[in-house]
Amino acid sequence: MNILHLEASSGWGGQEIRILREAEGMRARGHTIILAVMQGGGLVARARAAGFTVYEMNFRKPGWLIGLFRLLKIIRKHQIDLVNTHSSLDSWIGGLAARIAHKPIVRTRHLSTPVKPGLNSRLVYGQLADFIVTTCASILPMIAQQSGKSLALCRSIATGVDPNQINVSSGEPEAFRRQWRLQPDDFLVGTACFMRSWKGIDDLLKAADLLRDIPNLKWIVIGGGHAERHHQFAKTLKLSNVVFTGHLDHPFPAIAALDVFALLSTAHEGVSQAILQAAYLGKPLISTRTGGLGEVCIDEQTGFNVSPFAPTEVAQKVMQLKESGPLRQMLGEKAHRLVLEQFTFSHTLDHMEEVYQRVL
Repeated sequence: MNILHLEASSGWGGQEIRILREAEGMRARGHTIILAVMQGGGLVARARAAGFTVYEMNFRKPGWLIGLFRLLKIIRKHQIDLVNTHSSLDSWIGGLAARIAHKPIVRTRHLSTPVKPGLNSRLVYGQLADFIVTTCASILPMIAQQSGKSLALCRSIATGVDPNQINVSSGEPEAFRRQWRLQPDDFLVGTACFMRSWKGIDDLLKAADLLRDIPNLKWIVIGGGHAERHHQFAKTLKLSNVVFTGHLDHPFPAIAALDVFALLSTAHEGVSQAILQAAYLGKPLISTRTGGLGEVCIDEQTGFNVSPFAPTEVAQKVMQLKESGPLRQMLGEKAHRLVLEQFTFSHTLDHMEEVYQRVL
């Protein structure tokens, strides 16, 4: 297959990483991948460095007509079989170009937030898409309803993890604990994320406050982002049992050092890479059901679900896990098995190939 990916986003985050990883995986399976992305965007240099042909585009409305003709030329030059669109602007221009060229269109929706209802969603997800891929299952009914498409033409395909990249050498978790002055008998609850207002960090800190008097119970926040307000909140609560590591290029030893992994997101979440990594490393989970988190943290099977903004529930589940080693082991083993059975990146590529072959 000759596949054209379009991306109007100029950033570099989970959405762009998914596109590049999928492109690399599909290329390894013998497909040809071409990218047309926003000029100066985060994908440009990285995709070129990975050896892909990349066209820089202006997807903004004032230049849409020029962009349309450029895409038609790209489709003809590379004998494109199908077009995969990823953002609103590229879905409009790319969808029109694909329709003119009589090429099928896959629309990948990376966000778990609702689509703005009305004519826009009917056109972008309806007329200008033959198949819709989401990255979490919870939004499928809403997408189908707003687009007017049958659920049979919509599918959730999470961004899986590559077990070969989640490398933790013997002794690394213990070395991480020593680095942060944690004792061997400390019970460590932590999260890993790029800190944003909706990641539930304040709820984690409130749970730590509720359990401040429990001996040898420590909490850790792994990751960078908008951290200052959370540092200040921890200071306001006078928490001495919480550690902030900042961004870690190699976070897996830190995650492996945990006794429990928690992700308390209140909005916007798909199937989080961090929760998949923790599950693969055999950690019992505590999470909300926001977005795709409930697909990995299955209540009483791989962990415990809690309500958003509910630190008391979090504290109760932490204590339940702290008091039962066999329970932690059982949940962690099931979490590891779930990733191997459903959420590796090989599964992602298998499912995307099935969708591509179907629309062709």
